[in-house]
Amino acid sequence: MIETINFEKLNGLVPVVVQDAESLQVAMVGFMNEDALRETLSSKKVTFWSRSKSKLWQKGESSGHYLEVLSIETDCDHDALLIKVKTHGPVCHTGKHTCFGDQYQTILPSTILEQLEGILEQRKTASPNHSYTAKLYSEGTSKIAQKLGEEAIETILAAIENNKKHLAEEAADLLYHLLVLLHNQGMSLHDVCSELKQRMK
Repeated sequence: MIETINFEKLNGLVPVVVQDAESLQVAMVGFMNEDALRETLSSKKVTFWSRSKSKLWQKGESSGHYLEVLSIETDCDHDALLIKVKTHGPVCHTGKHTCFGDQYQTILPSTILEQLEGILEQRKTASPNHSYTAKLYSEGTSKIAQKLGEEAIETILAAIENNKKHLAEEAADLLYHLLVLLHNQGMSLHDVCSELKQRMK
C-alpha cells in the first residue's frame, strides 16, 4: 500500500481525512509522511506528522484519546488518505467529538438500529421481572408476533390520522418489536438487509 501512495506531490506529505466509522462524521484532518503511515499501520493507532514540531505525533499519546484504525483507503490519485476509526474519547482538543462540530450531530438510522440490536441481545439474559424485552423473549414467538401485529395496526392508524409525531412513535414501537421477533428467531438486521440487497439487483 505504501508504495502506491504519491508522497512527492506535497513534498513528502499526504493529507489524511479521519472519519468516525460509527457516525460517519469527519473527526479531524491531518498529514502523514511515509514514516507516520508505517507507524499507523503497525500500531493500528492513527499517527500524524506534526508540521509545527517536525516529528511523528500519535493522536492521543498524552490524553489517551487515541484513534483506533479500522480501515485505510486512498483516493483515485493516490495522494490522499481516508482512515475510518473507532474513537476512544473526544477527538478535538476542545473536548468535542470532532474538530468540526459537536458530538454526533448526524444520527444515522443504521447506527441507532445496530445499537438497539446490541441492547436486545443483552436483554436475552436479563430477568423478565426487570426487563420488558426479557419478558417478551420468555413469552415466546407467538406473543412477540402478536405484539408486532398490534403495533403494525397502531402504526397504520397513526398514518391515517395524519399525525406525524404519533406515527413516528408507533413506527418506533413497530421497529422495536420487529427486531425482537428477528432476534428471537436467531436472525438480525443483517439477514433482512441481505435480502433487500438481493432484491435491489
